[in-house]
Amino acid sequence: MTGSSTNTTTADRTDAQTATPNGATTTGESDERTRAAWREYSFDGDPVLSVENLDVYYGEEHALTDISIDVPEESVTALIGPSGCGKSTFLRCLNRMNDRIDSARVEGSVSFCGQDIYADGANLVELRKRIGMVFQQPNPFPKSIRDNVAYAPRKHGDIDRGLLARLLGREETEREAELVERCLRAAALWEEVEDRLDDNALGLSGGQQQRLCIARCLAVDPDVILMDEPASALDPIATAKIEDLIEELAEDYTVVVVTHNMQQAARISDQTAVFLTGGELVEYGDTDQVFEDPESQRVEDYVTGKFG
Repeated sequence: MTGSSTNTTTADRTDAQTATPNGATTTGESDERTRAAWREYSFDGDPVLSVENLDVYYGEEHALTDISIDVPEESVTALIGPSGCGKSTFLRCLNRMNDRIDSARVEGSVSFCGQDIYADGANLVELRKRIGMVFQQPNPFPKSIRDNVAYAPRKHGDIDRGLLARLLGREETEREAELVERCLRAAALWEEVEDRLDDNALGLSGGQQQRLCIARCLAVDPDVILMDEPASALDPIATAKIEDLIEELAEDYTVVVVTHNMQQAARISDQTAVFLTGGELVEYGDTDQVFEDPESQRVEDYVTGKFG
């Protein structure tokens, strides 16, 4: 992380306590009054993503409650918490994927590099190029490995291919080949597939398919990569490769990852945000501190396996 100014995620909010509603806790989760100070996390430089007073509703259901959080660049931020606490909902707010859900309503602000992504007239195509997403289940296109990686650059006009380009003498085959190799290398997949780039991607193993989806995401040169439980459907060996890859990606990209695996969060992330019952962000801070000396008793109970 770079920069000289110090940023605090809740600097503009009071330090008043917020009560957790009685009867709204997960089985085994104690009632507790949470403090704004538990969500303060300072780091050098400006945040690449800044979320302020975010509330999300699905119809009448209040899925996320007053979330404020800043995400530093070129780092891994893990989002953890029990099922149904709003982790994936929050992740989808960061590139407006919730827009695809008719019943979803988002209040508050999400800024990317200082620009409000929910402002009128926001370019969602450009936004999702710069903030890419990798889903829980690998979803390669039923095309060749090469075409999976090159699809988005072709579609957006970053690479000129096809019959018309060939007739006009401007088909960029060499540039495309370089892009495909670069992205597959960055996704730690090149050596496994370099001799079968024209094979159907659906013939790859689950772990290979997920790394191909990461390569496809990298092909449009994003700044941020969102990952929603990217290894939950994979075996331990494939999971280890994804974890190693996430750590490598954080040298050049900002990664925000949802995981149910707390050991995984502890291994790969620089900072961790803990969501609990009612879509509440209870604690956010350095990963070692959150796991070894949490401020919240509920967070301590969760990370030590007493509930969730």
